Amino acid sequence: MSGELAIVLAILVLAAVAAAVITVRTRRVVATPTERGVHAALYTASLAARALRQGLDTDSAGTAVPFLRGLTGTEGVAVFDVDGRLLASDPPDETLWTRSVLDACERAAGESISGERRVLTHAENSTVLAQPLLAEGGDALGVLVVVTTRSPAPGLLGAVGEVARYAASQIELAELDASRARLDRAEVLALRAQISPHFIYNALNTIASFVRTDPDRARELILEFADFTRYSFRAAGQYTTLAEELRNIDRYLTLERARFGEALKVRLQVAPEVLNVVVPFLALQPLVENAVRHGFAGRASGEIEIIARDEGSDCVITVEDNGIGMDPEILRSGPGDALADDQKDSAHVGLTNVDHRLRAAFGNDYGLVVETAIGAGTKVVMRVPKFRSGVRAGGGAFGLDAS
Repeated sequence: MSGELAIVLAILVLAAVAAAVITVRTRRVVATPTERGVHAALYTASLAARALRQGLDTDSAGTAVPFLRGLTGTEGVAVFDVDGRLLASDPPDETLWTRSVLDACERAAGESISGERRVLTHAENSTVLAQPLLAEGGDALGVLVVVTTRSPAPGLLGAVGEVARYAASQIELAELDASRARLDRAEVLALRAQISPHFIYNALNTIASFVRTDPDRARELILEFADFTRYSFRAAGQYTTLAEELRNIDRYLTLERARFGEALKVRLQVAPEVLNVVVPFLALQPLVENAVRHGFAGRASGEIEIIARDEGSDCVITVEDNGIGMDPEILRSGPGDALADDQKDSAHVGLTNVDHRLRAAFGNDYGLVVETAIGAGTKVVMRVPKFRSGVRAGGGAFGLDAS
């Protein structure tokens, strides 16, 4: 009997434990009404933000208004632009959006553009409330208008104001993203403009010199020059792979080696695992071009070393020359400030641009570091993360001749 009793007690203990686990799990899964309400509100807000982060236009407003209406808890919501034009409304109910209600909405929206909330009552027993969508600096981005049968109590006014502030912040972020994209395009255009015209002139002269003496070599160089310019002036995104950048650097060095012959020595060491690392478009061109110019400044020959190595979560790229170097004191304010002054060192054209783009894309832990001394050459170090969320580029074939 004692053995049977022990078995029964064990079963009861296991059942109690199982019941407790089920209870705990149930409590974790089934949220309170307040928690469910908060979750629903946050989810609705995220759906509205997804649309408004595209900017404020007819399409984005049309996608966002159902979610904005859900956040305000009103019968109708309309969004107007800064010129007082109706972009979208919800719900698509003609019995709600009568001519008189629409007129009241347009009037309230026009009056609130100045930055003040407007409330119009008794529009067919409805209240029309217009809340301007204001940027951080106070500029109007548009107007949020709600239609409700409720009285404009402080709770409703506060809710509409908060929804309008949230919507305005998303629209402002969209405009900031667009401004950053325009800045990125401008910086790429600036880098393209800074590709040395002397290099282009010398490359064409070098090709011309081979036309009679070595036509096959001239054809090869023409193709390299065409591929170099096609890549450098392509209509592409702001990022590319390290492999593609190195391939274009190889084209550049092929043309320079044709000009300088054995006087230009290039050593290349690239870890295969970093070839698909994403870098800003045209990030390496200024580094290598400056190394060539430094290496041959007042010299009959020059050496350049390009290394790309794997350092844990980062990729480190160094471009070093054995040229004349420069005074380290010029760099005391950091590479960005020092390299911006062409009068101090014209060979550093474009490096400030690259440093800024690296820090803007990956943060201040990344960028360019310059190591130099007079008569001791110059070494430029670029550090980029191997992976970064939201930063992507298509891969490309890698073929690099480092001879």
